[in-house]
Amino acid sequence: MSLELWIAVVVSALGTLVLRVVPFLMMQRRLDQTEGHSAMPEWLVILGPLMIAAVMGVAIVPVNQSAVSWAATALGLIATLLVWRRTRSLGWPVAAGVAVFGAVVLLFTALTT
Repeated sequence: MSLELWIAVVVSALGTLVLRVVPFLMMQRRLDQTEGHSAMPEWLVILGPLMIAAVMGVAIVPVNQSAVSWAATALGLIATLLVWRRTRSLGWPVAAGVAVFGAVVLLFTALTT
């Protein structure tokens, strides 16, 4: 790999680390100073769900804008929601959604070739 690519990887890694460590350290210091969850700032409570919604918004739109990819995305989302509703966990719904998405794409590819 070129030097420029390594620099980009290191800068990305450091940026990701800082984005995770700084709020953790701020919250740890604040909790040490006061007792309980009342010390949690309101912006931190709101920021978590907003970041998850932003990532979900980007992840939902398929890369290839075709009927198959939209159908696979819709069916994957439905599978994710159904499994989440049943298990109320994080891992199984994601695995089910990815599996359904992949199965729809593979099935369509097998049927068209």
